[in-house]
Amino acid sequence: MANLDLTLKDMMAVDGAVGAAVVDYDSGMALGHLGGSKALDLQVAAAGNTEVVRAKIRTMEQLRIKEDIEDILISLSTQYHVIRPVSGRKGKGLFLYLALDRGRANLALARHRLRDIEENIEV
Repeated sequence: MANLDLTLKDMMAVDGAVGAAVVDYDSGMALGHLGGSKALDLQVAAAGNTEVVRAKIRTMEQLRIKEDIEDILISLSTQYHVIRPVSGRKGKGLFLYLALDRGRANLALARHRLRDIEENIEV
């Protein structure tokens, strides 16, 4: 089981990572974050992406879709932003947020790595 610091370090080890956060989507607060920049404020990203997660969960409930969200992808011209809700008991109510440099990242490998990280998170 990985603790919060190790989880964040593992996320930042993904090729092309520019910022990572573990976020509580009930409160919108980042429990921890690494990376970021003036252009990528991870506290603001955590709060904003909480609304994305809440909206998707609400929509799925309205549509009566009984599946788990694997991840939510936001693609920008120079970045990928990957949101992965934590599905295990130990991380329920959390999501992983990873911002990637689109020119350096392999999206498929990043999603695969996030899945592995999510399976081992312990907060």
